[in-house]
Amino acid sequence: MENKPDLKSRILFEDNHILVVQKLPGEMSQGDKTGDTPLPDLLKLYLKEKYNKPGAVFLGVVHRLDRPVGGVMVFARTSKALERLNEAFREGKSRKTYLAVTTGKPSPESGELRNLLTRNEKLNKSFIADAPSAFTKEAILNYQWKGGSDRYSLIEIELLTGRHHQIRVQLAHMGCIIKGDLKYGAKRSNPDGSLSLLAWKLSFPHPVTKELLSFTAPLPNEQPWIELGKYL
Repeated sequence: MENKPDLKSRILFEDNHILVVQKLPGEMSQGDKTGDTPLPDLLKLYLKEKYNKPGAVFLGVVHRLDRPVGGVMVFARTSKALERLNEAFREGKSRKTYLAVTTGKPSPESGELRNLLTRNEKLNKSFIADAPSAFTKEAILNYQWKGGSDRYSLIEIELLTGRHHQIRVQLAHMGCIIKGDLKYGAKRSNPDGSLSLLAWKLSFPHPVTKELLSFTAPLPNEQPWIELGKYL
């Protein structure tokens, strides 16, 4: 099994207010019923050791990525930074760009997807709804086909709303199933259990300096990412 890059080498930016990290597929954005150690707890331990901090270390979760998805995440190191980042994300001042490897090519090759989603907690799955109700939320994204091989397409996605499994369900509904995503129609899983979906770029205003920061996650060093990466 391939060795995971250590946590320190995956830190993209760090100051007194924020921590920007490359999350690996399989790591959790927050704790769940599995009891596995989530990424924020690993980062707290890193900060505690690096700065020799006594007592508890604060680290606020600003946004989440599904467990099988890797990519850029930002965490807040103070409650004030968390408050300001939450506000920036809520007000649309952040920009999230994803890459997905899919079966099927979108038609048209670029456009906007706007659907009503409903979430089934028991199945941990979202569905496209035909009509609005008390249980639906609007999901919006922009997509662009970047190129393809015999078997796969590379699609760039700008996420405009952050709904449960939004990209996965909306692309599948369009006939573009993300490689490895059994839950939304893939025929087989990826060997490591990941999804071929990457939180590729993230930009947001720094919570204190207000400077616009932008970060990019590296593409996975494996096929079909290597082959499709030439289209970027």
